[in-house]
Amino acid sequence: MQLSIIIPVYGSPESIKELCERVSTSLRGLVDSFEIILVDDECPDDSWSEIKKTTQTLPNVIGLKLSRNFGQHKAICAGLHESKGDYCVVMDCDLQDLPEDIPTLYEKAKEGNDVVLGQRIERQDKKFKVLKSKVFYYFFNLLSGLNSDPTVANFSIISRKVVTAYLSFKEQDIDYTNVINWLGFDAVKIPVRHAERKYGESSYNYWKLMELAFTLIISESNKPLRFSVKFGFLLSIISFLYGLYIMYKKFVFGVPIQGWTSVMVSIYFIGGLLFANMGVLGLYIGKIFKENKARPRFVVSKRLTSK
Repeated sequence: MQLSIIIPVYGSPESIKELCERVSTSLRGLVDSFEIILVDDECPDDSWSEIKKTTQTLPNVIGLKLSRNFGQHKAICAGLHESKGDYCVVMDCDLQDLPEDIPTLYEKAKEGNDVVLGQRIERQDKKFKVLKSKVFYYFFNLLSGLNSDPTVANFSIISRKVVTAYLSFKEQDIDYTNVINWLGFDAVKIPVRHAERKYGESSYNYWKLMELAFTLIISESNKPLRFSVKFGFLLSIISFLYGLYIMYKKFVFGVPIQGWTSVMVSIYFIGGLLFANMGVLGLYIGKIFKENKARPRFVVSKRLTSK
């Protein structure tokens, strides 16, 4: 198998058949063998019915149905685990990633690049969605210490050795693009076109993006823990300085100290230290608890192949 196309599916069931037809057309004459792997992440719009129809009408299509909604990046893991191609393309299902750009990615990979990332130079999204994306990457880069490129999403091609290395990761919360960058294989970025969304709406609203950012930040970095420590000590220092200020007024100007003042200073001082320590312990313990359960990242309930 020369090429595997991994497509996580959540929403946009109307695009599935057209997407597979355009992928097949784009690969005709480029490779002798390929497979299209559609991973239904328990889509509420009954995308599985469309996947089933597509496997019955088009060749080289494999359908995987996850037992519940595990999330986009875990659906990508499921597709990569199923794949057999020497190279694997990962793309979205909403036709904003153009199948006609796959040959460009493939030819660049054949030059010796283990990772080729598509750069969406001109995003064809609503202004509010672009703003949400910028806010997401701003907070993610600030708190994770990484330098993620907002023009790069999942649309990419990776070699088989990169797939093997990627699948060796055992973390529960895994992000496709960040892990690919972390692996350190030879990677290049090339500009790709970005189309307007024809069907459905993005499932990533503002709050989901923030939740995703927080989850990935905790998984990728301990920077929030350091912020927590600094904030706790800052509260303690402020309360300590306020205590000195009160004593200064008392002994220099004779201003009487009210009874509640010393109590409030003590509460803020001790509370700041406790806040720092509980933040550190809580996040680490929560992450350790989740990872030590060692549950599978995804569960496939159904599998279909073209006849």
